[in-house]
Amino acid sequence: MQLGTRWPVGGDAPDSLPEVVAYAVTTVEEELIALDVETTSWRWTLTWLEGRPVVELDDGTVIRYNPTEDSATITQPVDHEPDEFDEPERFDEQ
Repeated sequence: MQLGTRWPVGGDAPDSLPEVVAYAVTTVEEELIALDVETTSWRWTLTWLEGRPVVELDDGTVIRYNPTEDSATITQPVDHEPDEFDEPERFDEQ
């Protein structure tokens, strides 16, 4: 069993991360710097699911590792304004 950990944005990622995942973390952090996002209180959370690292940032960004391809996938949360094509929430219908 592998234990997870937390570390601050801009801090050193755990040595146990595959190189491609550590690179994805750096890529996300560089984007946040470029966008001038305030991240001083943000932290990364590393968990291990079936022996694979899953890294999540406090804003909801998730990085998943694919060992078969030795690749990392970054999924960022999307904020959007509802438009006429969005279906109404069930509790809004009356």
